[in-house]
Amino acid sequence: MQVLQVQLEVGPDPAEVGRARRWARKRLAGSGIGDDEPLAETLVLLISELVTNAVVHTGCPAVLRMLFAAEGGVRVEVADRSELPPRPRHAAGEDTNGRGLELVDGLADRWGWQPEGAGKSIWCEVDRTPVEPARAGGVVSPGRMHC
Repeated sequence: MQVLQVQLEVGPDPAEVGRARRWARKRLAGSGIGDDEPLAETLVLLISELVTNAVVHTGCPAVLRMLFAAEGGVRVEVADRSELPPRPRHAAGEDTNGRGLELVDGLADRWGWQPEGAGKSIWCEVDRTPVEPARAGGVVSPGRMHC
């Protein structure tokens, strides 16, 4: 299995989240995942959530990595210097925080975390499922289509 890995160092500033999103969009386009593909939007959202969690909850620099498998899947990793495991929270009603890991769980095909060096790495994977051609009448063939 061939894998292309790219990475970006992210400072401990919430403004870095926007920079990480812009960087990710360019890398996705360079890998053949167009801005108009649902997969690109999903990956950018996942990256935004994971980088935000690292920057806001640790106050430390982080490293964002994207790994592109030859088969089309993408793995996103965010490594930070905190040894504390991610703690899923459950937001109530009008809360504006606390939904990040629930969102990751809902959008990614797989996710988890592992110790890395003096800290940890939180990762998620999204499979790239080809879109099936449309049948007569413009109806798309049934099948798994994951964003």
